[in-house]
Amino acid sequence: MMIGVVCSLVVLLFLTVPIAFSLGGASVIGFLLSDTNLLALSQKLTLGIAKYSLLPLPFFIFSGYLMGQGGISRRLIKVVQAYTGHRVGGVAIVTIVSCMIFAALSGSSSATTAAIGSILIPAMMQHNYDKAFAGSVTAVSAELGMIIPPSISMIIYGVITETSIAKLFMAGFLPGIMIGITLMIVSYVLCRKKGYQGAEKTSKEERHAALKESWLALLMPVVVLGGIYTGVFTATESAVVSVVYAIVVGVLAYREITWAKFKKAAIDTLNTAGMIMMVIACASAFSYLLTREQVPQMLALTFGNIAPNSFVFLLLTIVLLTITGMFFDSTSAVTVLAGILTPVALTFGIDPVHFGVVMIVNMAIGCVTPPVGVNLFVACKLGDIKMEKMFKELIPYWGVLVFDLLLIAFIPQISLFLPSLMR
Repeated sequence: MMIGVVCSLVVLLFLTVPIAFSLGGASVIGFLLSDTNLLALSQKLTLGIAKYSLLPLPFFIFSGYLMGQGGISRRLIKVVQAYTGHRVGGVAIVTIVSCMIFAALSGSSSATTAAIGSILIPAMMQHNYDKAFAGSVTAVSAELGMIIPPSISMIIYGVITETSIAKLFMAGFLPGIMIGITLMIVSYVLCRKKGYQGAEKTSKEERHAALKESWLALLMPVVVLGGIYTGVFTATESAVVSVVYAIVVGVLAYREITWAKFKKAAIDTLNTAGMIMMVIACASAFSYLLTREQVPQMLALTFGNIAPNSFVFLLLTIVLLTITGMFFDSTSAVTVLAGILTPVALTFGIDPVHFGVVMIVNMAIGCVTPPVGVNLFVACKLGDIKMEKMFKELIPYWGVLVFDLLLIAFIPQISLFLPSLMR
């Protein structure tokens, strides 16, 4: 039966049917082949998204759109530009730092690419950066939106595997910062080699003015994430706090959110959240079929025969996720694979929080690898760049991202140190 289900999924994906409908169609076929009442399918679809832990997802998406409409992202870029833009490769470094900060607000790599790239890709081109390099830096840096909390992918992983979302958020900090620093080092070396100079150095007065204008935007991640880790509110409640904060700052302080902009952010949120919820619902039904047919157990036995220890298992997982990330978007891949691979990881004694970070970082790399690298598509659209022109510029960044991934995978404390401090 499972052979027919898997074959139907592959055929639907090959026909470019959207991932949600591919999973849903394969699930329908699986239920029919097993003579299971289709009412059970509707129950599985409903139960897949009827989870309290999924509540933060639409709110974090909404706050991300509100920040873009409210001028918060523009002010973040302005203050980073004032303090670091004058160095060699300054605009590229500004892009990376801005993505790191915006990642702590948006939770999405594609949203980070769009928000930061729409401003800084043109800025780099104005400073005589090659547009393929500008697009590559932006796309690669924006993957941090999946890693630095709050991360939508971490919420999905936590829901699927019943892992603490607060611990996952805490675990993403050090890996995200490490990746950001290594990207800055590579960018500095490349910019120095290419002769890309920084912008004109700003005066102390201009820096103070930029900081004064942006302090409310910079305070947002402190309020949202600080509230989670100090126990003032939960991860779910923090998502609502982020929406309220974005509205208050955008309407009362910056006065940029009009009714039209608010309505646009709400519609964009409904479209994005609806798409993600559909994928999760259909993936839950598909996962039910896999579990009922004991696919995770068989996979665990297979990996146990192939992989004698956790080191080899992690290597095999990285290869599998890398290939998957080249053809599937991160949300779909995490939704489908988290429930299959995490139980196997537990049999090897791997902490689910650590494994979650490895999976998220691995899938984040998939956002910048062809043919289905969503960040690449967004960057190409913003900079009017042909994707094939970016490949040469992406090679050193792919190298450092793989290096970072291996460090995170095989040095668990990079992920687990901060969660270990939580009570």
